[in-house]
Amino acid sequence: CGTEFMIGKFGSLYIGHVDLADIGFGGVPVNERPLSDEQLATVFAKSESIARLMDRLEYETLWLGEHHFQHEGHECIPNPLMLGVHLSHLTSRLKFGCAFNITPNWHPLRLAEDYATADILTGGRIVFGVGRGYHSREVETLGSPLIDQDANRELFEEQVEVIFKAFNQGSFAHHGKHYQIPPPVPYRGYRLEEITLVPRPRSLPVECYQPIVSASRRGMDFMARNGIRAMIGGGGAVADGAADELIQTWRDSLARAGRQTEPGGDLIVNFYTHLANSEEDAKAEVRPFVEEYLKVFAPAGLIDLPEDQLAALGSGSGPGETGLSEVVDQILASAWLCGTPDAVAAKLMAVQERYPGLEQVNVGSVIGTPETIILEQLRRFGEEVMPKFVCGGSGVSV
Repeated sequence: CGTEFMIGKFGSLYIGHVDLADIGFGGVPVNERPLSDEQLATVFAKSESIARLMDRLEYETLWLGEHHFQHEGHECIPNPLMLGVHLSHLTSRLKFGCAFNITPNWHPLRLAEDYATADILTGGRIVFGVGRGYHSREVETLGSPLIDQDANRELFEEQVEVIFKAFNQGSFAHHGKHYQIPPPVPYRGYRLEEITLVPRPRSLPVECYQPIVSASRRGMDFMARNGIRAMIGGGGAVADGAADELIQTWRDSLARAGRQTEPGGDLIVNFYTHLANSEEDAKAEVRPFVEEYLKVFAPAGLIDLPEDQLAALGSGSGPGETGLSEVVDQILASAWLCGTPDAVAAKLMAVQERYPGLEQVNVGSVIGTPETIILEQLRRFGEEVMPKFVCGGSGVSV
C-alpha cells in the first residue's frame, strides 16, 4: 500500500429521488406525476438504507442534494444538513456531504450557523458545499434571482464571502450590496459594530465543495481564491480524456490562487456506474433510468436538446422518430462506466493514471433507479471494485 495522490476514497451522490413507477420514454410525463405526501416522505427511509450500506462497506461520503417543492418525486431532500445529522446517528464513520447547499435559498448567517451546529453534533462528519441553484421554481420562490444569472452570481459570491468571514473570524463585519452585517443599531447600551457566529465550526478551516457547471474562469477563480474544492460530472468523458481541458482549466485556477496541484487535485469526479455480466447487459439494464434522467434534466436546461425532442419528452410520446434513442446512446457512451467489475475497475485505473492528483470519486445511479438496484450496485462496487484501490478500507491506494 501507499502512493500519494491516488484514488483511495469512494463516495456516492444521492440527490433524493423516491422510487418511481412508469419511468422511461414510455412512462408518465414528468409534469403529470404529482405524488402523495406518503410517497415523497419515503426519501428518508431510502436515505437511511443507502447510508447504512455505505457505512458497512467503508465508503467515504454520501452526498445529499438540497431541493424544494418537487412533488414529482425527483429531488426531495430540502435540508441535507438536518438529514446528515440524523444519518450520523445510524452510522459509525460515514461522512455526509452537502451537494449542495443552494446558498441563494438561505440567509448566509443562518446557513453558517446550521452547518456549524451539524459539524459539532456529528463530530466533523458533515462536508460543506455551496451552489447557485438551477431550478427557477426553487430559487425564485424562495426570494432570490436565478433567471437573471448575473444577479444570481453576484448575490452568491457575496453570500459566500459572508459565510467564510463567519467561519474564520472570531468577530466580523460585512458591508456589501446585499448585506449590512451587523446593522448599525443600538443593543444593550452599545452600538453594534461586529457580530460573532454562535456556534462556530469545530473543523477549521471548513472543507467546502462547489460544482463546476458553466466552467467560467470567473467562477473557478472565485472557488480557488476562497479555498473551495470542485466537483464535476463527466463519467466517461473523464475516463476517455475528453475532460482534460476542463480539469486543466481548474488546475490553472488553483495555480493562480497559489495552490500547485497535480491534474485532478482538489477535485471530486462523479461517475454513473452499473455493473453486470457485460457492458452490453449493463447498458440494457440501465437504459430506462437514463431515459428518465433525460426526461427530468433536459427540460430544466441542463441537457441541450432541440425543441422537437423537448416536446416529445414533455408529452410522453416516446422517442418516435425524434432521435431520442440516439441521445440515450450518446449519454451512455459519454457519461457512464458500464460493464463487469474488472472492466469498470480498469477504466478507473486509467483515470487514476491520467489524473494523479485525483483522490476521491463518487459512483452511483441516476434519478429513476429503484432502491433495490441502488443498494445492489453500491454493494457490488464496494465488494468487487473498491478493494482493488484501497487497503483495509483505509483509503490508502494500492
